[in-house]
Amino acid sequence: MEIKIGIQDVSRELTVETEATSAEIEKSLTKALADGGLLTLADEKGRKVLVPVAKIAYLDLGQEKTRTVGFGSM
Repeated sequence: MEIKIGIQDVSRELTVETEATSAEIEKSLTKALADGGLLTLADEKGRKVLVPVAKIAYLDLGQEKTRTVGFGSM
């Protein structure tokens, strides 16, 4: 799933590809907002992205599964 995060006072958005579901992302965002701490996301390669929730302007959740392009097997 592709997640786009808008950060205050930054002109570009942050894009993260993750295997988490939208429900998991919403749950972790809600918990981070309640705690006033960091939103922690793990991308598809196992790296962690930490974003302070006080600076998040918006969070755009993409499609759960994207269609493959080309001649890959299904």
